[in-house]
Amino acid sequence: MPIERDERPWGYYEVVDEGNGFRVKRICVTPGKRLSYQRHFRRTEHWYVVSGSGLVTLDDEEQPVSQGSSLDVPVRCAHRIANVGADDLVFIEVQTGGYFGEDDIERLSDDFGRHPD
Repeated sequence: MPIERDERPWGYYEVVDEGNGFRVKRICVTPGKRLSYQRHFRRTEHWYVVSGSGLVTLDDEEQPVSQGSSLDVPVRCAHRIANVGADDLVFIEVQTGGYFGEDDIERLSDDFGRHPD
């Protein structure tokens, strides 16, 4: 499977594997950037940080993360990750569920002017 890469204003992601009921992404967040505060309705996510340091928000609760940290993002949980370090923040995201389209995102807030869906 060729790697699918998608550039975003906060960095990029690459789809590194997918199959029936799962998708795996490598996500890179550049220093000082953060993803939208968002939620999904048709998938769960598991994040494993491989490098860098960040601040995760899950349903308005913040927690620091660094290399080796892992966490679960349940369906409908509002979530975001921010890069608070000087180097790229890279994490592996394993999505499970029945649908993985980018249109399964409800943006609650966004630093880049992308309006809530």
